[in-house]
Amino acid sequence: MRRTLLALLLLATPAVAQERLITISSTTSTEQSGLFGHILPLFREQTGITARVVALGTGQALDVGRRGDADVVFVHDRAAEERFVAEGFATRRQHVMFNDFVIIGPASDPARIAGSRDAVAALRRIAEARAPFVSRGDRSGTHAAELRLWQQAGVEPSGSWYRAVGQGMGPALNTAAAQNAYILADRGTWLSFRNRQDLRVLTEGDPRLFNQYGVMLVNPARHPHVKAADGQAFVDWIVSPAGQAAIAGYKISGEQLFFPNAAQPEPTS
Repeated sequence: MRRTLLALLLLATPAVAQERLITISSTTSTEQSGLFGHILPLFREQTGITARVVALGTGQALDVGRRGDADVVFVHDRAAEERFVAEGFATRRQHVMFNDFVIIGPASDPARIAGSRDAVAALRRIAEARAPFVSRGDRSGTHAAELRLWQQAGVEPSGSWYRAVGQGMGPALNTAAAQNAYILADRGTWLSFRNRQDLRVLTEGDPRLFNQYGVMLVNPARHPHVKAADGQAFVDWIVSPAGQAAIAGYKISGEQLFFPNAAQPEPTS
């Protein structure tokens, strides 16, 4: 009798659909700028898939993908992304969006870089003045861009004026604000940053400050447990007209933070 009753109850109870959930390994800039808070609810609404974000520096985010602990990687260091594909951890990398980096510093500007469009010359002046500079120092895409600029400037930064904090963009900006220091930041996080104190954008507009983001599905042939179908659904959505419109629609105080370019080649500097 009990078995019959249990069987009837099971038949009468509707099956609970299993939640569709993917993990995206991404950068602190996409998360701390508020972009994911804007686009992921739209993605869920349109696809029924929930996305969980692990926000780290790009180098660490790629390591998460290498371990198979994410389904999708969404980062901004093209050279590192292409190595990720070449190593077989993804089969394809696609453009998603871009913005730019800016050099931020105190309004007093002891290195006298304000108004310069030459990022390399600006860093050289900061080094010559031994003015406080905060580096993320976390293998992020921003950190990689900073190191490339120092190399182009012919400077190997070291000493008490150069402070590597090993943190994401938001905490690094907080440190720069507290220490009245210079810092390289992505514009998206800067626009959403509230604790600016005496900091200002001092150098911008150099083509070398271009900041491209790319997206990749982690290769299911390398990690069979990857949720390939739903992960690919996110990749397809973010580069589709709907996803690109969602990116373009994210603004703070009327200013657009990221510019979709899935269908365009990366500009050359």
